[in-house]
Amino acid sequence: MSTWPDTRIIDLLGIELPIIQAPMAVGTTTAMVIEANRAGALGSLPAAALSLAQLREALAAIREASPRPINVNFFCHQPPAPDAARDRRWKDLLEPYYRELGADFEAPTPVSNREPFNEAACQVIEEFRPEVVSFHFGLPEKALLDRVKATGAKVLSSATTVEEAIWLEQHGCDAIIAMGSEAGGHRGLFLSDDLNTQIGLFALLPQVVDAVSVPVIAAGGIGDARGIVAAFALGASAVQIGTAYLFTPEANVTPSHHHALRHAQASETALTNLFTGRPARGIVNRVMRELGAINPAAPAFPTSGGALIPLKAKDEAGFSNLWSGQALRLGKDTTTYDLTRELAEQALAKLNP
Repeated sequence: MSTWPDTRIIDLLGIELPIIQAPMAVGTTTAMVIEANRAGALGSLPAAALSLAQLREALAAIREASPRPINVNFFCHQPPAPDAARDRRWKDLLEPYYRELGADFEAPTPVSNREPFNEAACQVIEEFRPEVVSFHFGLPEKALLDRVKATGAKVLSSATTVEEAIWLEQHGCDAIIAMGSEAGGHRGLFLSDDLNTQIGLFALLPQVVDAVSVPVIAAGGIGDARGIVAAFALGASAVQIGTAYLFTPEANVTPSHHHALRHAQASETALTNLFTGRPARGIVNRVMRELGAINPAAPAFPTSGGALIPLKAKDEAGFSNLWSGQALRLGKDTTTYDLTRELAEQALAKLNP
C-alpha cells in the first residue's frame, strides 16, 4: 500500500493500518477482533460487559488466532451510591409499560451493572499483556495505571472536549481518541456531565491536535474512505470506527438492532440516558420517544437498565438500546476483513491520487 500521511499511530501501536475497530460492548465479538487484526487494523475487545472468566477466554482465543497487537478496553466510572428512592421512582415511571406488556412489576428488579477497571482486571492485563489498553470515562487511579504501563501496554482514552484531551495527556495517555458527538454508544465525557459541552468531530479534532503533543485518533461519524481522508486532513494520525462494523456478520446484535441499523434514517439517532444512566447515542425507539431521550429520573450509571430488562423481554425493539452513530446510512453488509481492507485501500487512493 502507498504511504499514509501520518504514521505515528502505526509506529506507536505496531499495526499495519491506522484503523481501530471500536470496542463496542454491544456488537463486538472475538471473531470481529480477530478479523480486524487479520486485515491489519487494531482489533479492540470491550471488557466492561465481560466477567473475568469471559475476558480470559476471549483473550486466549484472540491470542491463539493472531500474534498481532490487540486493544482491551475498560470503563473507569465511579460506582454510584445506592439510592433506593430514585430506583423506585424510575420503576414507577415505567409501571404503565409493565402493565401494558404483561411484565411482573412486583418482581425484584434485575441488576444492571458494569464493573470499572479494578485490581482483578489489572491482574488479567498483567497476565495477557495486550499491546494496547484503552479506557472510557477518563483513566483509572494512578497505581493501577502505572501497573498497566509497566506491562509495556500503550494507553489510550477518549476525550469529548479539548479540556479532557489535555487532562488525558497530562495523566499519561500515549494517544488520545477525539470522540465527536456523532459517535455511537456511550459518550466518554468525564470532566463534565453537561451535554452542551459536546462537540462535533470536525470542530473537536483540529483543536485537540493543536492542544496536545501525542497522536490523536478521530472517532465519530466516520463510515467510509471520505471520512478517513477528512480526519487525516484535520490532523488525525488514525481513525476509530464503530457503527460500520455492526453491519458485518461478525457483529453480535439482536434482530431488532440489526433491522434498525438497516432501516433508520441518519436523523433518527439521539443521545439518551435511559438505558444505562449515562448519555449514549442510539437509534430512537418507543421508550426514547415517549419518556424523552434524556430523562432526569433515570438512575445513575450503570443501574438504570435493570428496570428495563423485563420490558425488553416483551418488546425488544421498543425498549432495547440500539446503539449507533450518525453515519449509519454509510454502513453496508460486508465482512470485517473486507470492510477494513476496502476502507484502507479507498482512503489511500484518495490520499495518494
